[in-house]
Amino acid sequence: MTMKLYCFGASGNSYKAALALELSGLDWEPIEVEFFKGETRTPEYRDYVNAMGEAPVLVDGDFRTSQSGAIQAYITEKTGKFGGTTHEEKYEVLRWVLWDNHKFSSMAGLTRFLMNFLPAEHRNADVIAFNQGRLKAAYQVLDAHLDGRDWIVGNGVTNADLSCCGYLYYPEPFGFDRAEWPNIDKWLTRLSEQPGWQPPYDLMPGQAPDRA
Repeated sequence: MTMKLYCFGASGNSYKAALALELSGLDWEPIEVEFFKGETRTPEYRDYVNAMGEAPVLVDGDFRTSQSGAIQAYITEKTGKFGGTTHEEKYEVLRWVLWDNHKFSSMAGLTRFLMNFLPAEHRNADVIAFNQGRLKAAYQVLDAHLDGRDWIVGNGVTNADLSCCGYLYYPEPFGFDRAEWPNIDKWLTRLSEQPGWQPPYDLMPGQAPDRA
């Protein structure tokens, strides 16, 4: 049975789930969520897709879950891929996914939204600068960790990589310049060379709104 992923091209969290599905080799199809038209705020979406009013959402027969980390964990359970190969690696993967969700992607997604998807008159320069300062600290952590490593955990792609990369392939500016972070840059190149990799707007339906 073909899995369904409710997602949209501009969503970095959707991209984490879509990329894990695509690289896993599972049979799946994207279902476009019209986020910028308010679909996730409608009673229909909250009643029939996700009560949290978010994307991505994975549907596999009678099974349904949201949150990119949970979707990635489900893909690992079904395929044995991306979860680490030892007891220690499994918890190291989880540690980086939680770090990404709390310290990295959460701030990158918010900053990208403030800088690109809000009307210009609502973009608060002080808030953006504060967020970019927190992001710089996160870039430093990740770049230092990748020094001398091909992957965040172990010897191959894991959910740690698929989570932390979520916003870093997007073209809209949010204060990330790959040239400033050589280890991150090499890691992103390496990941993009994996069979099945696609950039977010190719992998999922929907483009960024015009104001981006």
